[in-house]
Amino acid sequence: MSRIGRQPITIPAGVTVTVGEGNLVTVKGPKGTLSEAIHPLITVKVEGGSVLVERSSEEKLDKSLHGLSRTLVNNMVVGVTEGYSKKLEIVGVGYRAQKTGKNLVLNLGYSHPINFEEKDGVTFETPDANTIIVKGINKQSVGQIAAQIREKRPPEPYLGKGVKYSGEKIRRKSGKAGK
Repeated sequence: MSRIGRQPITIPAGVTVTVGEGNLVTVKGPKGTLSEAIHPLITVKVEGGSVLVERSSEEKLDKSLHGLSRTLVNNMVVGVTEGYSKKLEIVGVGYRAQKTGKNLVLNLGYSHPINFEEKDGVTFETPDANTIIVKGINKQSVGQIAAQIREKRPPEPYLGKGVKYSGEKIRRKSGKAGK
């Protein structure tokens, strides 16, 4: 049995979980609504104050989908109650971020500024010019947009300049070896 898949998901107060036709799981909470279609080999049951995820057989595909499906449902429950956030740091002289309206404007040493729009329930915060916080209720979209921001100027190993996740360790290389 999957150790993760067999754990029940407790439903907090103020959250409703419904399973529709086609194994469509919908989670409504104080921060919003999320829905995800779960694979037909997996059954999702709402019993009392918890959600149980069960598989139909001991096939390899069923086993691999069991823990995944449980984690997807759990991420939806956590997303509508607490939400998710990723913190990015900008390192480099002249590199900065600012929020103008619903846009995030990045100056990363290119000849032009880079714009990101808030979409899919994902919002940006810039507490200072070198910090970006990406927030939302969908863990997947928060991580994806944070990765797209980091992709515009990934940290380089010689000077450490670029956009990095908070707490990320950059492997540094030494420069030219002098004579």
